[in-house]
Amino acid sequence: MQGTVTKSMGLWYLVEGQDGTNYQCRLKGKFKLEDKKISNPVAVGDKVELLEDEGNAEAWIISDILPRENYIIRTSPKKKGHGHIIASNIDLAVIVATVANPKTSLGFIDRFLVTAEAFRIPGMILCNKIDLLSGEELEALKEKMKEYEVLGYKTAFISALDAKDIASFKKSLSDQTTLISGHSGVGKSTLVNQLIPEADQKTSEISEFSEKGIHTTTFAERFKVAENSYIIDTPGIKELGLAEIEKDELSHYFPELRELLGQCKFNNCTHTHEPGCAIATAYEQGEISQSRYDSYLSMLIGDDNRR
Repeated sequence: MQGTVTKSMGLWYLVEGQDGTNYQCRLKGKFKLEDKKISNPVAVGDKVELLEDEGNAEAWIISDILPRENYIIRTSPKKKGHGHIIASNIDLAVIVATVANPKTSLGFIDRFLVTAEAFRIPGMILCNKIDLLSGEELEALKEKMKEYEVLGYKTAFISALDAKDIASFKKSLSDQTTLISGHSGVGKSTLVNQLIPEADQKTSEISEFSEKGIHTTTFAERFKVAENSYIIDTPGIKELGLAEIEKDELSHYFPELRELLGQCKFNNCTHTHEPGCAIATAYEQGEISQSRYDSYLSMLIGDDNRR
């Protein structure tokens, strides 16, 4: 029998079978022995094959993982040199961002979008908690987001506590599987609760001491929004280290840089210091924003400033 992984719980997984029943499953031992450089061989969203567990009548075994259409991956925060798959088989990747309490940096947004671009997943920026902004702050935010809109990214401005905003956002989720990600404290759990009241995700106050969110979601989980519409809620991400992206490919995942590839004087141009670089010229002429170019340089250098 085939099914879709709906929740990852360490050694156990919840899988929705083709019959609509949820099955508690464990992983067949061989997957743990394979050196895939992946800290989690099975991710939420995976299509899997199931077998009955002869040793446990109430449990099933994941015997095989079907080929993934795509996935969002980061460097593993716990296992050095490995990647950690956040979720797979995604139609839309949404980064929930806030101006303050906590602050989502543009660099973090760019890392998320680059990761989505690398696996050809459309990205969206959902700016939450706009009810906490002054009129001037909101206008400044919308002006900054225009830089992303011209690159082809969808943006939206909401308060997760506003029913009209939730209804509007819900329309963009139809007939697809959407990943919801972002820092702890940006309101992901509140958003999920508003979209799907029965999800009953835990929420928590922001730590006034650190001004960072307290982790309330321990495991990734898929929820059904409507027929053929799903969202995958993920644990809050403090840092987003790039995985499976080579430095000489990085410029391909910035739409504004990608348009200029092939126009540089040197084929191996890094777009940093070389003469005759079309991208550097475009940046100097204001055609590429400073924050986006700075993000490119940060990822290229591979520093640890991933917040």
